[in-house]
Amino acid sequence: GASWRGKDVIRSLPKKTNRIPTANQLEQRNKFAMVTAFLTPINPVVRLYFGSNSGIKTRRNLAMSYLIKEALLFNDPNWEWDYSKILIARGELQALEGATIAAAAGQSIQMNWTNNSTEGNAAPTDKMVVVVYEETSNSSWYSLNLGTRSASSALLDLPAYTAGLTVHVWATFAKADDAMAATSQYLGTVVLT
Repeated sequence: GASWRGKDVIRSLPKKTNRIPTANQLEQRNKFAMVTAFLTPINPVVRLYFGSNSGIKTRRNLAMSYLIKEALLFNDPNWEWDYSKILIARGELQALEGATIAAAAGQSIQMNWTNNSTEGNAAPTDKMVVVVYEETSNSSWYSLNLGTRSASSALLDLPAYTAGLTVHVWATFAKADDAMAATSQYLGTVVLT
């Protein structure tokens, strides 16, 4: 017996099978494994900011479904990421505007954006959420509060061993109380110095 999402459930042990998986099953397993490997290190970001829990689907379920359907490309014989389509957050908050990234000294990323805190449902206290991903090592780093919307800039420090690596960067804003987030944006790549 176990408790799942507030409900008591009884589970049976999975049965072993000797059937050989079909090509489609193997393909789906590979996609699932690829998305799981990407999401696991940034789970706190996804758990807080990817849509809203609805019915039996958690935010992580929503993120898995979106990434499998929208952010993977088949390049025979492998699946690859379409980094521009990856989302780390999804919501109704006023989006990030005019964002730029650049390498800064000491394995840092300088981020700048437009202070649009007077537009829509934005507020000066909205916090910047950032995810950084390095594809050769499949490593991720994130910040749940890099700075406020009104600050218009921030510096994200990464570990010393990242010098010379190319990283992908996504960013979004979230309310100070985490009640709402904006749909994230892919900001491109930067080579760390």
